[in-house]
Amino acid sequence: MRSNRATARAGVSLAATLPLLAGALALGIPAAHAVDGPSRVTLAGTKPAWATAHADKGAASDSSQLAARVYFAGRDAKGLAAYARSVSDPHSASYGKYLSAKKAQARFGATKAQVTAVTDWLKSAGLKVTGTTQHYVSVTGDVAAAEKAFGTKLHNYTKGNKVYRAPSKTASAPAALNGAVLTVTGLDNAPHKAQHADQLPPPEAVFKNSGPFSSYYGSNTASTLPSAYGKKISYAVKGYTGKQLRAAYGAGTRTGKGVRVAITDAYASPTIAYDAATYANKHGDAAYKSSTLRQVLPGRYTKTKECGAAGWYGEETLDVEAVHAVAPGASITYVGAASCYDEDLLASLNKIVDGHLADIVSNSWGDIEANQTPDLAAAYDQTFQLGAVEGIGFYFSSGDNGDEVANTGTKQVDTPANSAWVTAVGGTSLAVGKGDKYLWETGWGTEKAALSTDGKSWTGFPGAFTSGAGGGTSKTVAEPFYQKSVVPDSLAKANGTTAMRTVPDIAAIADPNTGFKVGQTETFPDGSQQYNESRAGGTSLAAPVIAAVQALAQEARGGKAIGFANPSIYARYGTKVYHDVTDTPTGSELAVARVDFVNGFDATGGIATSVRSLGKDSSLQAVKGYDDVTGVGSPTDGYVESYRR
Repeated sequence: MRSNRATARAGVSLAATLPLLAGALALGIPAAHAVDGPSRVTLAGTKPAWATAHADKGAASDSSQLAARVYFAGRDAKGLAAYARSVSDPHSASYGKYLSAKKAQARFGATKAQVTAVTDWLKSAGLKVTGTTQHYVSVTGDVAAAEKAFGTKLHNYTKGNKVYRAPSKTASAPAALNGAVLTVTGLDNAPHKAQHADQLPPPEAVFKNSGPFSSYYGSNTASTLPSAYGKKISYAVKGYTGKQLRAAYGAGTRTGKGVRVAITDAYASPTIAYDAATYANKHGDAAYKSSTLRQVLPGRYTKTKECGAAGWYGEETLDVEAVHAVAPGASITYVGAASCYDEDLLASLNKIVDGHLADIVSNSWGDIEANQTPDLAAAYDQTFQLGAVEGIGFYFSSGDNGDEVANTGTKQVDTPANSAWVTAVGGTSLAVGKGDKYLWETGWGTEKAALSTDGKSWTGFPGAFTSGAGGGTSKTVAEPFYQKSVVPDSLAKANGTTAMRTVPDIAAIADPNTGFKVGQTETFPDGSQQYNESRAGGTSLAAPVIAAVQALAQEARGGKAIGFANPSIYARYGTKVYHDVTDTPTGSELAVARVDFVNGFDATGGIATSVRSLGKDSSLQAVKGYDDVTGVGSPTDGYVESYRR
C-alpha cells in the first residue's frame, strides 16, 4: 500500500500516491559552478531534464505568478556530510557521538548573516518574502522578478500531454552570497500545484477479503482447485498479526520500550485513535496509553482531490498498527503533511529533525527516479544528513512495481529510497507456520492467473506480473561507502562502468498475498462508516515493520540511538542475523490460491479465484547474497540482540 506522491496506486495494498521528486546525490548537494562571469554561481539541477529545446513553447508571461523556496546551504555543507558519515559508521571513532538538534543547527545551519543576505537579495529582485525557517526562505512574485533573481528566463515546455513552466537554463545566485544558497524549488511548476485550502474527505469505500483463508501458511490447502507447479497449494492467509510477525523477526521479549518512532504520510486519518485502539484490543496487542500515539499536524490541508487524501488514511493506519504490533512499547508520533507534494512532505521531515521528535522515522511514499530533480534531492539529503548527525534514521519503502518497466516502460528505482542517506526497505513473501514458526521468505513479486471457466486449470499460468518489491540500480546516485564490499559489480555497475547506489538495503514482509491484517474505519455501500479489517501489504508494510524491528534493536542497545543504520546493517552482512532470502527457498517454485469479491465487498457481484505465484519480481531476482529485491535479507531471531551492548 505504498503511497506515490502523484497518483494513488490501487490494488496492491492500501496505496495512495504523491508527486515526490526527491532522491539523493551520493554525498549531498549539487556543486556550484561559475556562470556568466564571476558575479554568479549556478544552482545545479534547477533546470529539469524535460525542459529541452524541442519541448520549448516560448517564454512564460512576465506577469504570471509563482511561489518558490530558496534553501540555505548552511555554514558547512561538506562538514555536515562528513560528520553524518562518521557518527553513523561503526568503524569510526566518532560513531554514536550525536549532536542535539540545537547544536546541529548551530554547527551546520545557516547563520543569521546568511539568512539576511539571501532575504535581501530576493527582495531586491522584486520577490515578496512570505516566510522564513531555518531551512529556507519562501517567496512569491511574478515571472519577471524570478528571472531577475535567478539569472534565467522561464519558458513553457511540453511534458507528456501538458505544458509546464521551467527555467530555460540552470538558475544561479549572486557569487556575493558566498555559497549561502543550496538550491531553489518552484521555478518549474510540474506537476500543477493548487493553492486553495481543503477539508479532509470521508474515509474511502470499504474493501473486504473473501475466503477461504489460511490462518497460518499451509493450514488450509485448496484441494478442489488445480495444482500449481506440480502440487496442491494453500489458500492465502487471512492476514498475519503482530504476534506472528514478532516471532518471524526475532522480537523475543523486546517491545521497543522507551524508543520513539515517527511516521510521515500526507494528511491524517480522522479515526486513527479509534481504529488503532480497536485493532490492538482485537488482536492482543498492548493497549495504547496517552503517550503511545500522538499526531503533529499542519494548520491546513491542500490539494486533497489531486492527492486522493482519503487514500492516505489507510496508509497512516497500516503504518501505525504495524509499528505498534511489532514494537508495542515504542511511542509513535505521526507527522502529517499538508499535501502529497514534496514541499509539504519535506516540511514534515524537517519538523522531526528540528524538534528531534524521534530516532526512527518510517516513510511509506515515493516516486520514480525519472521524476527526481537534483534540486529537491539536495534539499532532502540535507535533511537526512542533519538527522544522521542527531542520531535519527530514515526508512523508506522501495516501491511496489518491481523494476518499474511494466509501470513506466523504463527500468528504474524509486526515490527517496535511492538516497545514499536513507535505509531502503524491500519486500518479501512471508510464510509463518503453525505455532508462529518462521518457515521461509521469497522476494516479493507476484504473477497472477485466473481460474478457467471450467475450474480445471489456471488460464495462461503463471500469468502476468502484477506487483513486486522495488529495486535495482540508481542512474543518479553514486555507490555509497557502505555498499562497496557487499553489492556485486553486476548490480552496482548495471548501468555502466561507474558503481552506483543499489536498492534496497534490507527487507521484510510486503506481499499482500501473505500480508498483515489491518483495521480501519471505511465507508460502506449504505453510506455508513464502520470499522473493518482486511489483509494489506506493499513495501508500505515492510518499512514500518523494519522501523519497529529497529526500535527493538535500539532497546537492546540500551536505548542508545542507532541513527542512520545502513553502515551497521551492511557491517552485519554475511552473518546469521539475516535470512538470506531467495525466490525458491524450498527448492521449487511457490504459489498461493486467492479468492476475491469482484465488487470488493461481498459476493453479490460474484467471486474471482486466482493463483498468485511468489518470487516473480519482474526482471529482479532474490538470490543468495545481496540482491536487488531484498538487499542483505530480512532479520532473523539474532538480529535484534546483535545490537546489545
